[in-house]
Amino acid sequence: MKLPVTSYGETGTPVVVMHGLFGSGRNWMTAARRLSSAHRVFALDLRNHGSSPHTDTMSYPEMADDVRETIESLGVGPVALVGHSMGGKTAMLTALRYPSVVERLIVVDAAPVAYPPAFVEYARAMRTADLSSVQRRSDVDAQLADAVQSPGTRAFLLQNLILDDAGARWRPNLPAIEAALPSISGWPPDLEGLTYDGPTLFIYGGKSDYVQQDHRATIASYFPQVQYAEVPGAGHWVHAERLDDFLAVLTPFLP
Repeated sequence: MKLPVTSYGETGTPVVVMHGLFGSGRNWMTAARRLSSAHRVFALDLRNHGSSPHTDTMSYPEMADDVRETIESLGVGPVALVGHSMGGKTAMLTALRYPSVVERLIVVDAAPVAYPPAFVEYARAMRTADLSSVQRRSDVDAQLADAVQSPGTRAFLLQNLILDDAGARWRPNLPAIEAALPSISGWPPDLEGLTYDGPTLFIYGGKSDYVQQDHRATIASYFPQVQYAEVPGAGHWVHAERLDDFLAVLTPFLP
């Protein structure tokens, strides 16, 4: 499935960026504009997110195939492929299965491992919120507060809320996302023997536990040319929390 793309910049080597769960290509807008002075940047909306079509399923193999098809349709590959969290796992699988479209790989705060199931309560709270009489985002913010205690996280989730003359509605396909969360938290099991031999950079937040020391042997088994870069003081949303520091480690790695 070809994905919606927002492009930045007219010249330079191609860079494709991908968001995480409950995000969209818009999450990369500020970083993409900064990178566009030297690169052509393409921000994707992964399936069931942003402006992408709604589908019943969203496994990593399906999402990797979407990314391959989209890169091929752009006619700019191979690309530097950058992905955060869920987008990072999608980027990893794209590189492993379709290395011809990936010139180099950058994974932001994710590892090729199964994490404990998370965010189910977020998806359920969003899906079950009563939007029938909503007029302001604050109305929905109050409904999410019990399940999503962090105001910053609620603000991030509320970026997915559409408020217009037709009323209030969510942009993502929440039922499909909720159903897919166990597999999104996991990692495909049938990848033994697959490696991506291109340049690979794992960027992680110093305050995050998504990329741990005991993940490194597994990472190296898939990506033998791996390098690591920590962004001190950053949590899971590295590029949002410490943009300047993030770009300082990403930019020298790009072609």
